[in-house]
Amino acid sequence: METPVFILTINPGNTSTKIGLFENTRPLFVKTIAHNDEELKRFKCIADQKDYRMNEILSEIERERFDLKSLNCVVGRGGLLRPLQSGTYLINEKMLSDLKRAERGEHASNLGAIIAYEIANRYSIPSYIVDPVTVDEMEDVARISGFVELERESLLHALNTKAVAKRYAQSINRSYEELRLIVVHLGSGISLSAHIGGRMVDVVNPRDEGPFSPDRAGGVPSLKLAKLCFSGRYDYKTLEKKLFGEGGIYSYLGTRDLRRVIEMIDSGDQKAKLIYDAMVYQISKYIGYMAPVLMGQIDCIILTGGMANEKRLIEDIKKRVSFLGKIEVFTGEDELQALCEGAYRVLRNIEKVKIY
Repeated sequence: METPVFILTINPGNTSTKIGLFENTRPLFVKTIAHNDEELKRFKCIADQKDYRMNEILSEIERERFDLKSLNCVVGRGGLLRPLQSGTYLINEKMLSDLKRAERGEHASNLGAIIAYEIANRYSIPSYIVDPVTVDEMEDVARISGFVELERESLLHALNTKAVAKRYAQSINRSYEELRLIVVHLGSGISLSAHIGGRMVDVVNPRDEGPFSPDRAGGVPSLKLAKLCFSGRYDYKTLEKKLFGEGGIYSYLGTRDLRRVIEMIDSGDQKAKLIYDAMVYQISKYIGYMAPVLMGQIDCIILTGGMANEKRLIEDIKKRVSFLGKIEVFTGEDELQALCEGAYRVLRNIEKVKIY
Protein backbone atom coordinates (compact mmCIF):
# COMPACT_ATOMS: atom_id res chain seq x y z
CA MET A 1 0.00 0.00 0.00
CA GLU A 2 1.36 3.41 -1.01
CA THR A 3 2.19 5.99 1.62
CA PRO A 4 -0.51 8.69 1.52
CA VAL A 5 0.32 12.16 0.26
CA PHE A 6 -1.09 15.37 1.76
CA ILE A 7 -2.00 18.20 -0.61
CA LEU A 8 -3.02 21.76 0.28
CA THR A 9 -5.11 23.53 -2.38
CA ILE A 10 -5.69 27.29 -2.60
CA ASN A 11 -8.25 29.07 -4.78
CA PRO A 12 -8.37 32.87 -4.31
CA GLY A 13 -11.53 34.67 -5.48
CA ASN A 14 -12.50 38.33 -5.52
CA THR A 15 -14.00 38.38 -2.01
CA SER A 16 -12.96 35.01 -0.56
CA THR A 17 -10.24 32.39 -0.58
CA LYS A 18 -11.19 28.71 -0.70
CA ILE A 19 -8.75 26.19 0.72
CA GLY A 20 -8.80 22.41 0.96
CA LEU A 21 -6.57 19.83 2.58
CA PHE A 22 -6.54 16.40 0.94
CA GLU A 23 -5.16 12.99 1.82
CA ASN A 24 -4.45 11.61 -1.63
CA THR A 25 -7.64 12.85 -3.36
CA ARG A 26 -9.92 12.58 -0.31
CA PRO A 27 -10.80 15.93 1.34
CA LEU A 28 -9.91 16.19 5.03
CA PHE A 29 -11.38 19.68 5.26
CA VAL A 30 -12.56 22.41 2.91
CA LYS A 31 -13.00 26.02 4.01
CA THR A 32 -14.13 29.31 2.49
CA ILE A 33 -12.44 32.33 4.04
CA ALA A 34 -14.52 35.46 3.47
CA HIS A 35 -12.66 38.76 3.04
CA ASN A 36 -14.18 42.04 4.13
CA ASP A 37 -14.48 44.60 1.30
CA GLU A 38 -13.02 47.30 3.54
CA GLU A 39 -9.96 45.14 4.23
CA LEU A 40 -9.35 44.54 0.53
CA LYS A 41 -9.73 48.23 -0.34
CA ARG A 42 -6.51 48.92 1.61
CA PHE A 43 -4.45 47.27 -1.14
CA LYS A 44 -3.50 49.07 -4.35
CA CYS A 45 -3.28 45.90 -6.43
CA ILE A 46 -4.08 42.19 -6.19
CA ALA A 47 -0.44 41.17 -5.53
CA ASP A 48 -0.37 43.42 -2.44
CA GLN A 49 -3.02 41.19 -0.83
CA LYS A 50 -0.60 38.26 -0.61
CA ASP A 51 0.46 38.54 3.05
CA TYR A 52 -3.07 39.35 4.24
CA ARG A 53 -4.61 36.34 2.50
CA MET A 54 -1.76 34.00 3.38
CA ASN A 55 -2.02 34.83 7.09
CA GLU A 56 -5.76 34.13 6.94
CA ILE A 57 -5.05 30.75 5.32
CA LEU A 58 -2.40 29.78 7.86
CA SER A 59 -4.65 30.81 10.75
CA GLU A 60 -7.46 28.62 9.39
CA ILE A 61 -5.15 25.62 9.03
CA GLU A 62 -3.84 26.18 12.57
CA ARG A 63 -7.43 26.07 13.85
CA GLU A 64 -7.77 22.65 12.20
CA ARG A 65 -4.62 21.53 14.06
CA PHE A 66 -2.94 20.19 10.94
CA ASP A 67 0.88 20.11 10.95
CA LEU A 68 2.03 21.74 7.72
CA LYS A 69 5.28 19.79 7.96
CA SER A 70 3.25 16.77 6.82
CA LEU A 71 2.46 18.37 3.45
CA ASN A 72 3.83 16.88 0.24
CA CYS A 73 2.94 19.85 -1.97
CA VAL A 74 0.84 23.01 -2.25
CA VAL A 75 -1.22 23.73 -5.36
CA GLY A 76 -2.81 27.06 -6.26
CA ARG A 77 -5.27 28.15 -8.88
CA GLY A 78 -3.50 29.45 -11.98
CA GLY A 79 -3.94 33.09 -12.92
CA LEU A 80 -3.67 35.26 -16.03
CA LEU A 81 -0.45 33.86 -17.47
CA ARG A 82 0.67 33.57 -21.09
CA PRO A 83 -1.19 30.97 -23.22
CA LEU A 84 -0.37 27.45 -22.00
CA GLN A 85 -1.06 23.82 -22.76
CA SER A 86 -3.39 21.98 -20.40
CA GLY A 87 -1.66 20.28 -17.47
CA THR A 88 0.02 20.66 -14.07
CA TYR A 89 2.87 23.20 -13.90
CA LEU A 90 5.67 23.60 -11.38
CA ILE A 91 5.60 27.14 -9.97
CA ASN A 92 8.89 28.91 -10.69
CA GLU A 93 10.33 32.42 -10.54
CA LYS A 94 9.38 33.19 -14.16
CA MET A 95 5.74 32.37 -13.44
CA LEU A 96 5.73 34.44 -10.25
CA SER A 97 7.29 37.40 -12.06
CA ASP A 98 4.62 37.30 -14.79
CA LEU A 99 1.80 37.10 -12.24
CA LYS A 100 3.13 40.01 -10.19
CA ARG A 101 3.45 42.19 -13.31
CA ALA A 102 -0.14 41.23 -14.25
CA GLU A 103 0.40 42.12 -17.89
CA ARG A 104 -2.65 40.07 -18.93
CA GLY A 105 -4.82 41.60 -16.24
CA GLU A 106 -5.46 41.88 -12.51
CA HIS A 107 -7.43 38.99 -11.04
CA ALA A 108 -7.54 37.34 -7.63
CA SER A 109 -6.53 34.02 -9.20
CA ASN A 110 -3.07 35.55 -9.81
CA LEU A 111 -2.48 35.09 -6.07
CA GLY A 112 -2.96 31.31 -6.22
CA ALA A 113 0.55 30.51 -7.39
CA ILE A 114 2.15 33.33 -5.38
CA ILE A 115 0.72 32.12 -2.06
CA ALA A 116 1.18 28.41 -2.86
CA TYR A 117 4.87 28.99 -3.66
CA GLU A 118 5.54 30.95 -0.47
CA ILE A 119 3.93 28.36 1.81
CA ALA A 120 5.61 25.45 0.01
CA ASN A 121 8.98 27.16 0.10
CA ARG A 122 8.87 27.26 3.91
CA TYR A 123 8.79 23.46 4.00
CA SER A 124 11.02 22.75 0.96
CA ILE A 125 8.23 21.03 -0.96
CA PRO A 126 7.04 21.62 -4.54
CA SER A 127 4.19 23.91 -5.52
CA TYR A 128 2.01 23.68 -8.62
CA ILE A 129 -0.82 25.21 -10.60
CA VAL A 130 -3.28 23.18 -12.69
CA ASP A 131 -5.08 24.21 -15.90
CA PRO A 132 -4.98 28.00 -15.47
CA VAL A 133 -7.54 30.27 -17.12
CA THR A 134 -5.08 30.81 -20.00
CA VAL A 135 -5.10 27.20 -21.25
CA ASP A 136 -5.08 27.63 -25.04
CA GLU A 137 -5.93 24.74 -27.37
CA MET A 138 -7.88 26.74 -29.94
CA GLU A 139 -7.75 25.98 -33.64
CA ASP A 140 -6.24 28.77 -35.74
CA VAL A 141 -9.52 29.32 -37.58
CA ALA A 142 -11.20 30.08 -34.24
CA ARG A 143 -8.77 32.92 -33.46
CA ILE A 144 -9.95 35.12 -36.33
CA SER A 145 -12.27 37.86 -35.05
CA GLY A 146 -13.08 39.73 -38.25
CA PHE A 147 -10.82 42.67 -37.40
CA VAL A 148 -7.10 42.20 -38.00
CA GLU A 149 -5.98 44.12 -34.90
CA LEU A 150 -8.14 42.06 -32.52
CA GLU A 151 -7.50 38.32 -32.20
CA ARG A 152 -9.89 36.12 -30.22
CA GLU A 153 -8.25 34.76 -27.05
CA SER A 154 -8.66 31.59 -25.00
CA LEU A 155 -9.49 32.75 -21.47
CA LEU A 156 -12.03 30.67 -19.56
CA HIS A 157 -12.76 28.50 -16.52
CA ALA A 158 -10.36 25.85 -17.81
CA LEU A 159 -9.76 24.14 -14.46
CA ASN A 160 -13.38 23.15 -13.86
CA THR A 161 -14.16 22.74 -17.55
CA LYS A 162 -11.40 20.18 -18.10
CA ALA A 163 -12.12 18.38 -14.82
CA VAL A 164 -15.85 17.85 -15.48
CA ALA A 165 -15.22 16.77 -19.07
CA LYS A 166 -12.84 14.07 -17.82
CA ARG A 167 -15.24 13.04 -15.03
CA TYR A 168 -18.06 12.67 -17.52
CA ALA A 169 -15.87 10.52 -19.77
CA GLN A 170 -14.95 8.34 -16.80
CA SER A 171 -18.62 8.00 -15.80
CA ILE A 172 -19.49 6.44 -19.16
CA ASN A 173 -16.26 4.39 -19.38
CA ARG A 174 -14.93 6.25 -22.40
CA SER A 175 -11.79 8.29 -22.88
CA TYR A 176 -12.05 12.07 -22.83
CA GLU A 177 -10.06 12.17 -26.07
CA GLU A 178 -12.72 10.28 -28.07
CA LEU A 179 -15.65 12.49 -27.02
CA ARG A 180 -17.15 15.56 -28.70
CA LEU A 181 -18.48 17.85 -25.97
CA ILE A 182 -19.87 21.31 -25.30
CA VAL A 183 -19.07 22.41 -21.73
CA VAL A 184 -20.84 25.43 -20.21
CA HIS A 185 -19.47 26.90 -16.98
CA LEU A 186 -22.25 28.85 -15.26
CA GLY A 187 -20.59 31.08 -12.67
CA SER A 188 -20.14 34.77 -11.97
CA GLY A 189 -18.74 34.64 -15.49
CA ILE A 190 -20.12 32.25 -18.11
CA SER A 191 -17.68 30.49 -20.43
CA LEU A 192 -18.32 27.85 -23.09
CA SER A 193 -15.99 25.47 -24.88
CA ALA A 194 -16.13 22.89 -27.67
CA HIS A 195 -14.02 19.76 -27.04
CA ILE A 196 -12.67 17.48 -29.77
CA GLY A 197 -9.88 14.95 -29.29
CA GLY A 198 -9.21 16.04 -25.72
CA ARG A 199 -8.74 19.70 -26.72
CA MET A 200 -10.83 22.83 -26.29
CA VAL A 201 -10.77 23.74 -29.98
CA ASP A 202 -12.94 26.85 -29.54
CA VAL A 203 -14.04 28.84 -26.50
CA VAL A 204 -16.31 31.72 -25.56
CA ASN A 205 -14.19 34.03 -23.41
CA PRO A 206 -16.36 35.76 -20.77
CA ARG A 207 -14.04 38.76 -20.62
CA ASP A 208 -14.80 39.65 -24.24
CA GLU A 209 -17.88 37.90 -25.53
CA GLY A 210 -20.71 35.48 -24.92
CA PRO A 211 -23.80 35.63 -22.68
CA PHE A 212 -24.09 38.14 -19.88
CA SER A 213 -23.88 36.72 -16.36
CA PRO A 214 -24.58 37.90 -12.78
CA ASP A 215 -21.98 40.69 -13.00
CA ARG A 216 -20.34 40.58 -16.45
CA ALA A 217 -21.68 42.20 -19.59
CA GLY A 218 -20.49 39.52 -22.02
CA GLY A 219 -20.58 40.50 -25.70
CA VAL A 220 -22.06 43.96 -26.23
CA PRO A 221 -22.73 45.98 -29.45
CA SER A 222 -19.22 46.94 -30.62
CA LEU A 223 -19.89 50.26 -32.33
CA LYS A 224 -22.05 51.49 -29.46
CA LEU A 225 -19.27 50.47 -27.06
CA ALA A 226 -16.68 52.34 -29.17
CA LYS A 227 -18.85 55.44 -29.10
CA LEU A 228 -19.26 55.17 -25.34
CA CYS A 229 -15.47 54.90 -24.93
CA PHE A 230 -15.03 58.30 -26.59
CA SER A 231 -18.01 59.97 -24.94
CA GLY A 232 -15.89 61.43 -22.13
CA ARG A 233 -18.18 59.87 -19.53
CA TYR A 234 -15.74 57.17 -18.39
CA ASP A 235 -12.04 56.49 -18.12
CA TYR A 236 -10.77 53.01 -19.00
CA LYS A 237 -10.74 51.61 -15.44
CA THR A 238 -14.27 52.81 -14.71
CA LEU A 239 -15.69 51.37 -17.93
CA GLU A 240 -13.80 48.11 -17.43
CA LYS A 241 -15.40 47.75 -13.99
CA LYS A 242 -18.84 48.51 -15.41
CA LEU A 243 -18.44 45.74 -17.99
CA PHE A 244 -16.57 43.26 -15.81
CA GLY A 245 -17.88 43.32 -12.25
CA GLU A 246 -20.84 45.68 -12.48
CA GLY A 247 -22.35 44.45 -15.74
CA GLY A 248 -24.87 41.72 -16.48
CA ILE A 249 -27.73 41.14 -14.05
CA TYR A 250 -26.18 43.56 -11.56
CA SER A 251 -26.34 46.47 -14.01
CA TYR A 252 -30.09 45.92 -14.52
CA LEU A 253 -31.29 44.75 -11.10
CA GLY A 254 -28.64 45.79 -8.56
CA THR A 255 -27.96 42.22 -7.37
CA ARG A 256 -25.52 39.49 -8.35
CA ASP A 257 -27.46 36.78 -6.52
CA LEU A 258 -29.47 34.53 -8.86
CA ARG A 259 -31.53 33.28 -5.94
CA ARG A 260 -32.59 36.85 -5.19
CA VAL A 261 -33.54 37.35 -8.85
CA ILE A 262 -35.77 34.27 -8.73
CA GLU A 263 -37.40 35.56 -5.53
CA MET A 264 -38.10 38.83 -7.34
CA ILE A 265 -39.67 36.94 -10.25
CA ASP A 266 -41.82 34.86 -7.91
CA SER A 267 -43.06 38.05 -6.25
CA GLY A 268 -44.26 39.35 -9.62
CA ASP A 269 -41.32 41.56 -10.71
CA GLN A 270 -41.65 41.66 -14.51
CA LYS A 271 -38.33 43.44 -15.09
CA ALA A 272 -36.49 40.71 -13.15
CA LYS A 273 -38.26 38.08 -15.27
CA LEU A 274 -37.24 39.82 -18.50
CA ILE A 275 -33.56 40.04 -17.49
CA TYR A 276 -33.50 36.43 -16.27
CA ASP A 277 -35.19 35.23 -19.48
CA ALA A 278 -32.66 37.21 -21.53
CA MET A 279 -29.75 35.52 -19.75
CA VAL A 280 -31.27 32.06 -20.36
CA TYR A 281 -31.85 33.06 -23.99
CA GLN A 282 -28.24 34.18 -24.45
CA ILE A 283 -26.75 31.11 -22.74
CA SER A 284 -28.85 28.84 -24.93
CA LYS A 285 -27.99 30.80 -28.07
CA TYR A 286 -24.26 30.42 -27.42
CA ILE A 287 -24.62 26.68 -26.82
CA GLY A 288 -26.11 26.55 -30.30
CA TYR A 289 -23.21 28.74 -31.50
CA MET A 290 -20.86 25.88 -30.57
CA ALA A 291 -22.83 23.16 -32.38
CA PRO A 292 -21.34 23.83 -35.86
CA VAL A 293 -17.83 23.67 -34.36
CA LEU A 294 -18.60 20.00 -33.64
CA MET A 295 -20.41 19.69 -37.00
CA GLY A 296 -23.52 18.72 -35.06
CA GLN A 297 -21.88 15.55 -33.72
CA ILE A 298 -22.35 16.21 -30.01
CA ASP A 299 -21.86 13.39 -27.50
CA CYS A 300 -22.99 15.55 -24.60
CA ILE A 301 -23.65 19.11 -23.44
CA ILE A 302 -22.28 19.51 -19.91
CA LEU A 303 -23.65 22.25 -17.63
CA THR A 304 -21.47 23.05 -14.62
CA GLY A 305 -20.45 25.84 -12.24
CA GLY A 306 -22.06 27.45 -9.22
CA MET A 307 -25.29 28.46 -11.01
CA ALA A 308 -25.81 24.85 -12.12
CA ASN A 309 -27.19 24.31 -8.60
CA GLU A 310 -30.25 26.39 -9.56
CA LYS A 311 -32.73 23.84 -10.92
CA ARG A 312 -34.97 26.42 -12.58
CA LEU A 313 -32.08 27.81 -14.61
CA ILE A 314 -31.03 24.33 -15.72
CA GLU A 315 -34.56 23.36 -16.75
CA ASP A 316 -35.05 26.60 -18.66
CA ILE A 317 -31.81 26.07 -20.59
CA LYS A 318 -32.75 22.46 -21.32
CA LYS A 319 -36.07 23.56 -22.84
CA ARG A 320 -34.16 25.55 -25.46
CA VAL A 321 -31.23 23.26 -26.29
CA SER A 322 -32.24 19.66 -25.58
CA PHE A 323 -32.89 19.12 -29.29
CA LEU A 324 -29.11 19.29 -29.78
CA GLY A 325 -28.47 16.13 -27.77
CA LYS A 326 -27.80 14.65 -24.35
CA ILE A 327 -27.37 17.05 -21.42
CA GLU A 328 -25.55 16.27 -18.15
CA VAL A 329 -25.25 18.51 -15.10
CA PHE A 330 -22.24 18.68 -12.76
CA THR A 331 -23.26 21.09 -10.01
CA GLY A 332 -20.78 23.41 -8.36
CA GLU A 333 -17.23 24.13 -9.37
CA ASP A 334 -15.17 21.50 -7.52
CA GLU A 335 -12.06 23.53 -8.34
CA LEU A 336 -10.26 22.53 -5.13
CA GLN A 337 -10.81 18.87 -6.03
CA ALA A 338 -9.56 19.51 -9.57
CA LEU A 339 -6.42 21.22 -8.23
CA CYS A 340 -5.78 18.27 -5.92
CA GLU A 341 -6.27 15.70 -8.70
CA GLY A 342 -3.82 17.51 -10.99
CA ALA A 343 -1.11 17.61 -8.30
CA TYR A 344 -1.85 14.03 -7.27
CA ARG A 345 -1.30 12.76 -10.83
CA VAL A 346 2.15 14.38 -10.82
CA LEU A 347 3.11 13.14 -7.33
CA ARG A 348 2.15 9.58 -8.33
CA ASN A 349 3.98 9.83 -11.69
CA ILE A 350 0.73 9.30 -13.59
CA GLU A 351 1.39 12.53 -15.46
CA LYS A 352 4.57 14.50 -16.11
CA VAL A 353 4.84 17.94 -14.58
CA LYS A 354 5.18 20.82 -17.05
CA ILE A 355 7.67 23.67 -16.71
CA TYR A 356 6.59 27.27 -17.30
